[in-house]
Amino acid sequence: MATIKFYNSKEQVPLEMHKVRVVQKLYLLPVEERQKRMEEAGNNTFLLQNKDVYLDMLTDSGVNAMSDQQVASQLIADDSYAGSESCNRLMKAIDEVFGTKYFLPAHQGRAAENILAEALVKPGMVTMMNFHFTTTKAHITRLGGEVIELVTEKGLEPQNDEPFKGNFDLKRLREEIETYGKDKVAFVRIEAGTNLIGGQPISMENMLEVAKICKEYGIVSVLDASLLQDNVYFIKTRDPKYKDVDAREIYRQLGDACDIVYWSARKLGFSRGGAIVTNNEELYLKMKGLVPLYEGFLTYGGMEVRSMESFAVGLLESLDMEYINQGPIFIEYLVNELDKAGVPVIKPAGGLGAHLNAGEILPHIPHGQYPAGALGAALYIAGGIRGMERGTLSEQRNPDGSERYAELELLRLAVPRRVFTLSQIKYCIDRVKWLYDNRELVGGLDFYDEPEVLRFFFGRLRPIGDWQEKLVKKFRADFGDSL
Repeated sequence: MATIKFYNSKEQVPLEMHKVRVVQKLYLLPVEERQKRMEEAGNNTFLLQNKDVYLDMLTDSGVNAMSDQQVASQLIADDSYAGSESCNRLMKAIDEVFGTKYFLPAHQGRAAENILAEALVKPGMVTMMNFHFTTTKAHITRLGGEVIELVTEKGLEPQNDEPFKGNFDLKRLREEIETYGKDKVAFVRIEAGTNLIGGQPISMENMLEVAKICKEYGIVSVLDASLLQDNVYFIKTRDPKYKDVDAREIYRQLGDACDIVYWSARKLGFSRGGAIVTNNEELYLKMKGLVPLYEGFLTYGGMEVRSMESFAVGLLESLDMEYINQGPIFIEYLVNELDKAGVPVIKPAGGLGAHLNAGEILPHIPHGQYPAGALGAALYIAGGIRGMERGTLSEQRNPDGSERYAELELLRLAVPRRVFTLSQIKYCIDRVKWLYDNRELVGGLDFYDEPEVLRFFFGRLRPIGDWQEKLVKKFRADFGDSL
């Protein structure tokens, strides 16, 4: 990976290693219209219409820009229901990257999680992981399982110098296995990197040690590789032992070490679809029959063939460090500039995007009034920017109906790869800074329509008080006739 420095060091900024060839027009509504759209969406950024969003920083899942080679590959797609050459090309790419013998397709990552949970989780079992993801936990708990989180204490600190905040507490992992007994452990899931605590990476050493412990106890090790390309970047740039190790070798070592690897191609591969891969025939056969039942035939698994072609190309491109680095370097710039402006953010910068520490930005809003959700609503009003709540709103209620308060109240500003220009990133920084300077105006939210499952996707909330009207009024006072 090349290091490119500017002659004028004061102008050092991320440098795109691509050029834009297709564009999409964006719209920025007036602030009064943004408030109305937020009200219509029930103060849930998931329910906003994309036409009303200027910078869509909700997620990097399925919204990354494909390469010209990915787009071109779709023209040779084989539409056969069974025995498709598109599937064969995808299997070849997966073998080249992970070196795995068996492949099961799925239409996306959470569909792969469903297959894994159905095959391995029984009532009363536990699943151990460095940290949970929303849909992963939902699939496990609906089958009567329990999730145990084993991330190190540093992983839950908003800011420190720990380069791999997603690491497992290995001592606790052994203790929990001993406590429950191996027969009660459905599997151990390694998330590389940890989505809900700031996209923080896990070290190569830690991942390999977790896999080793699982083999020692006869427990299935599962790697969620959805964010692996960012994690590979951090391994190569933060661990001197891996600086000169080829990315291909890192992928292969993990494919060899873990019993199962699965991921969303909406993230790893910059396409659509999902995959479960393994070298273990017994595990493959245990999951194989579930794919036609839930997804589709074994040569497409719910994916349409054009996506399979672009998936194959994108997966191979994820071996290229100039391809891998575009997300992390832009995210690091965004995080560092916000930090310089005094805005509380999760540090060090991780993958996925910048994570605003809503708990620290809005300390006057209690957990039960969803500070991260309120910050997300406020930021859309302030700048037409759509982020994603990653706090208490994203949690499930406890069985008795009480809230499970999140360890961190975060608003994630995802940075889809090769999508935004630097001026748009700077606009985001400006509007976040303005909102931070006016944070005392922001109030809480409460539900008026709360689904029982995955409420953060389609629940609706109302502002507590008239804080949104006050925010609009202050915006007009500061910005005049500007949008």
